[in-house]
Amino acid sequence: MLTFAVSEEKNTWLRERMKALDILEKDIKEKFIRSSGHGGQNVNKTATCVYIKHVPTGTEVKCMKDRSQSINRFLARRELIKRLENLSGQATHEEMKREKIRKQKAKRQKRAESKYA
Repeated sequence: MLTFAVSEEKNTWLRERMKALDILEKDIKEKFIRSSGHGGQNVNKTATCVYIKHVPTGTEVKCMKDRSQSINRFLARRELIKRLENLSGQATHEEMKREKIRKQKAKRQKRAESKYA
């Protein structure tokens, strides 16, 4: 498996999530494109933007958040995992956080209504 210019914990997390969702490296088509935005001459000379496509689902991700190609490759795969989790119907971490906050707000609202009623 590939390793990227991020911590070993993040590389391990990525491998585990891809394995859990049955995402294989051979199913991912990857292209490198010249980025735009901040970075000056470096951006103009190197192809740091990463475009990946998960062939079985047809999901496409384009990432150019960092000047480093390796970090963009990691970020693109992380975004691909998020999108495939949404397609599979599994509850994502962000959805669980939103649900928790929604419940807290509803509880506060109920308390306020009973207090001032």
